[in-house]
Amino acid sequence: MILPDVRGLYRFYEELALRFGERGYAAVAIDYFGRSAGVEKRGDDFEYPPHVDQTTPEGIQADVAAGVAWLRDRGSTSIFTVGFCLGGRHSWLAAAAGHGLSGAVGFYGRPGEGRDGAPGPAQVADRIEAPILALQAGADQNITAEDNKAFKSALESAGVEHELVEYEGAPHSFFDRKQEDYAETSADAWQKTLDFVEQHRS
Repeated sequence: MILPDVRGLYRFYEELALRFGERGYAAVAIDYFGRSAGVEKRGDDFEYPPHVDQTTPEGIQADVAAGVAWLRDRGSTSIFTVGFCLGGRHSWLAAAAGHGLSGAVGFYGRPGEGRDGAPGPAQVADRIEAPILALQAGADQNITAEDNKAFKSALESAGVEHELVEYEGAPHSFFDRKQEDYAETSADAWQKTLDFVEQHRS
């Protein structure tokens, strides 16, 4: 299950679901903004900030629960979340929300407390029930090496199986918005994601 970045169900994530499908995985990308923006296709000019403001952690996890149910209804027995930016954070949080995931992948997600003080994945590490893969941008302007170190430490203390990779020199959104400029890094992150899924599926 794909959790998009802050822009919501942008076409990149629809195409990513197809990439998983080509590998033989049932895949669905969820839409955080369906409640507030409707379900029509959105272009590059979509003004997403007002809709981000209307999302809640509870609403996003309700969307995850619906996605899990959709996949299970179609015979999926091993379910993974793969999220980006906002979705990366909520992918890891989903592993602590009782969805019965087999693993949770996050690309450049914020692991610590939110700007509103809401607990992040590092704060709920003791509730995480699935292996974690964190693919972080080493040159991220908003998520520091110290943030990543604290997340890794929290996962270790909680006994959570995990791998945290920091791609040196890669900026935030290297995989979705800047893949052409960071093709080698993006290819490595994609392969690590596929390997993680294969390793932990049952």
